[in-house]
Amino acid sequence: MEAVLIDVAQGDAHESQSGLQLMRPRIWGAFHRAPGKVAAIVIHPTSNFMHHYLLEPLRKRGIAALGLNTRYLGSDVAMLLERAIQDLGAGVRWLRAQGYDRILLIGNSGGAALVSLYQSQAEHLDITETPAGDPIDLSPEDLPPAQGIALSAAHLGRSRLMQCWIDPAVIDEHDPLSSDPSLDMFNPENGPPYSADFLGRYRAAQRRRQDRIEEWARAKLRQLRAIPDGPRDMAFIIHRTLADPRCLDPSIDPNDRPPGTSVWGAPKMQNHAANSMGRYTSLTAYLSQWAMCSRGDGPACLARTQVPVLLAEHTADSSTFPSDVVEWMNAAPGRARHVQLKGGNHYLSGQPTLVEQLADELTEFALRL
Repeated sequence: MEAVLIDVAQGDAHESQSGLQLMRPRIWGAFHRAPGKVAAIVIHPTSNFMHHYLLEPLRKRGIAALGLNTRYLGSDVAMLLERAIQDLGAGVRWLRAQGYDRILLIGNSGGAALVSLYQSQAEHLDITETPAGDPIDLSPEDLPPAQGIALSAAHLGRSRLMQCWIDPAVIDEHDPLSSDPSLDMFNPENGPPYSADFLGRYRAAQRRRQDRIEEWARAKLRQLRAIPDGPRDMAFIIHRTLADPRCLDPSIDPNDRPPGTSVWGAPKMQNHAANSMGRYTSLTAYLSQWAMCSRGDGPACLARTQVPVLLAEHTADSSTFPSDVVEWMNAAPGRARHVQLKGGNHYLSGQPTLVEQLADELTEFALRL
């Protein structure tokens, strides 16, 4: 394994608390070198993939593999997806400089929407500003296109996750314990199992809460930026963001997952946890990642690409579901291949045989690019 340090474009002043990182921003990766011309990048917006379980299995099969981190490693408080794809592009350029001319982007979990956004912009660059209206300096040189995309345990995107996971029972955004019992999925009077009427009201209320936060964020940005020499952004908290009824009711979007679980543990505890999905964010980061105006809708981005796609479904995943697989496949008709990892949990934790199966599938796919 080789440690890789790559210079990236300078971003905004609040992206990091490290002065060194702000003055000379860099990203880290772990490279498992292999001979030949084919290489893969495994990436996630914020998770550390330098020790990803696919890196060494791919190398052993003759595919060079780079586990790459974005500059937002470990914190998405100020993350802009529009900047994160620039970091991914730096990794693609680095691999090309090493002599690899066929690049496979592997989007695992939350990385799926990121690689889809990247490739869509690599093929059709049209982003000139963030959803907050701030200019962003992307160029074709920043985003060399890859030759293929592989998606594994693929979330639909951060805005889509928030749409399905945000708790609509919250009454007061400043009080995490405030709750409407008629919309509380953890209220046993509502289920599980959940009725179609409850689910309809629940999903509609989730979207309303998500839209209310976006409306508030845009209004707050306008207020801040109307102040002469005032602040350009502000941090805030979104309480209760892990409340998907599918976690408690396995009859909804059924797969092989065990009931009563989430990808991070007990749903009710994680819903109220001090640190959970999207808990801490900023106005600009919310609009880029979590709001419905985000450009990070994975299937919508994938539909704008032309490259071959491999989609690996983990059938016991408590975080991605059969309906997600349908959306991904419909986004790339005629060029997407679907494989199932039977009994696979989200992280393939404790499942070495499935890791080897996935590595075999990825290798066969990559060598055909």
